Amino acid sequence: MDYLYHPYPSQRMTVFAKNGVVATSQPLAAQAGLEVLKKGGNAIDAAIAAAACLTVVEPTSNGIGGDAFALVWTDGKLYGLNASGYAPKAISIEALKERGYTEMPKYGFAPVTVPGAPAAWAALSKRFGRLPLVETLAPAIAYAENGYPVSPVLGKYWAAAFRTYKEALRGPEFAAWFATFAPGGRAPKIGEVWASPDHAATLRSIAETEAESFYRGELAEKIAAFSKQYSGFLAADDLAEYEPEWVEPISVSYRGYEVWEIPPNGQGIVALMAINIMNGFDVPSVPDVETHHRQIEAMKLAFADGKAYIADCRYMNCSPDELLSESFAAMRRAQIGEEALTPEPGTPPKGGTVYLAAADGEGNMVSYIQSNYMGFGSGLVVPGTGIALHNRGHNFAFDEGHPNGLAPRKKPYHTIIPGFLTKGGAPVGPFGVMGGFMQPQGHLQVIMNTIDFDLNPQAALDAPRWQWMEGKTVLVEPHFPRHIAEALARKGHDIRLALDSGLFGRGQIIWRDPDTGVLAAGTEPRTDGAVAAW
Repeated sequence: MDYLYHPYPSQRMTVFAKNGVVATSQPLAAQAGLEVLKKGGNAIDAAIAAAACLTVVEPTSNGIGGDAFALVWTDGKLYGLNASGYAPKAISIEALKERGYTEMPKYGFAPVTVPGAPAAWAALSKRFGRLPLVETLAPAIAYAENGYPVSPVLGKYWAAAFRTYKEALRGPEFAAWFATFAPGGRAPKIGEVWASPDHAATLRSIAETEAESFYRGELAEKIAAFSKQYSGFLAADDLAEYEPEWVEPISVSYRGYEVWEIPPNGQGIVALMAINIMNGFDVPSVPDVETHHRQIEAMKLAFADGKAYIADCRYMNCSPDELLSESFAAMRRAQIGEEALTPEPGTPPKGGTVYLAAADGEGNMVSYIQSNYMGFGSGLVVPGTGIALHNRGHNFAFDEGHPNGLAPRKKPYHTIIPGFLTKGGAPVGPFGVMGGFMQPQGHLQVIMNTIDFDLNPQAALDAPRWQWMEGKTVLVEPHFPRHIAEALARKGHDIRLALDSGLFGRGQIIWRDPDTGVLAAGTEPRTDGAVAAW
C-alpha cells in the first residue's frame, strides 16, 4: 500500500497533559523523551534524549555532525545556548579560490564547519539535566543498534536525498555515506527496518565521555584523519578548541507578549524584525487579504536586512538592538504600500532541520533545534562512525567585505532558530518551525495565528502557510485559500501553488496554563509528527 496516499482530510487535536510533554517530528523520538521523563529526568533531559534519538530516526534532517541551538526556561529565567560551529582555522576565501571555487560549494569538505550538536547535549546536561548522558542517550543507542522501521515522510525524503546524492556526489570520500545510508545501493523503504551499529557506537562514546571523545578523543581523531586524507580543512585543533556559547536571548514585545529568539549568528532576529513591523498594524481577528499582504511584505523587508547584516556577532557592523529598534521598524513599516515591492536592505540607526519542544510538570521548558543543513549535509560520513558531517559553511558569503564573508574560526549565518513565548515575565512556552529560510516565516505565521487569531496550538500549526521565495515570488500550500491567493496576485505578488506541503516547515508548540500548570501541545501535520505526554 501507498503510505503517502491520503485521499481524505485528517484532523489532530491539541494534546493536554500535566506531568510532561515532548513534541517532535518523529514518534519514536517523542517517546524516547517521554521515557526519560518517566525515569525521573526533567524537560532538559527529555529534550536531549529526543534530540539524540532524532539523529537516528530522522537522519534526513539532522545528525551527530550537525549544529544545535536551545532556549531553556528553568527557575524563572530563560537561557540561550548557541552550539553552532565555526569555520576551520585553515580555511579562507583565498584558499578556496586556489582550489578553483568561485562560490561556497554544497558538498565535500569545503562547507564543513565544526559540529556543535554533541557539545550542546553535554552542556545542557551538565548545567540543567538531572540524569547522566548514558541514560538520556540510551534510547537513541538502542534504535541505532537494533534498528527501527522507517516512517512515511522520512522514507519520502530519504529516497529524494538518495536520488540527489547519487547524481551529485563523485569521489571516494563519499563512499561511506552510501554504505551507511543507502545499504544495498538504495534508500530504505517506508516500513523497512534500518540500523546503524557505527552510529550506536559513536553515541555510546559521546554518552560515556560527555562528548569529550568527539572533540578531544577517539572520535575527534577519526574526524581529523578523514579530513586530512581528503585534503579537508577541518583539523584536530578546530575540534579540540571548540566550546558552545551561553548567550542572552533577544526579544520584541508583541501585543502584550514577548517573543524570544537566539541572537545572531542565527536568523531568529529576522522573525523578530518582521514581528516588530507587524506590531504597528491593526490586525483583524480573522486573517484577511491585507494581513497576508502585510505579513509577506514585512517578511521580505526583514530578510533583506538579515541578508545584509546578520553574521557572527563579532563581525556585524550593526547591533541586534539597532535592528530591533522601534524607529527602524517604523521606517521599514512605512515602506509597505498596497502593491508588492522588491525588497532592498534598509539602514538601521546606529546605537533540512529538526525542531522539538519539551516541558515537565515542574515548569521546566525547552525549545530545541538541530540540523545537518540541506538534508544529510555535506555528503560526507566519517568512516566507521555514522557521523554525517553538515555543510553549514555553505551559508557563508564568498565575499571578504561582507559581514558574513567566510573567514577562519568564524560562524556562518545560521538558519536554525528555536523560539519561546512569555507574557508578563512568565513562560507561555516553546515553539518552532524548522525548514531552512522558511523558519522565520513560520515563526511569524505561528505567532500571529496564536496571538492575533486566537488559534490553539494544533490549529496554529495546521493553518495553511505561505513562503516568500525571492523578489515578488510567494509559494503557497495546496490548501491555501484560493480567494486570498487571487487577491494577493492582484496586489502584484507572483503567487505559485506548491504541489505538496513539504517546503513549508515542520513545527511543534507547547503552551503552559499559568494557573493550572496544564500543558497543551500541537505537532506538525506536514511530517511524521507526534506528541508524547503523561
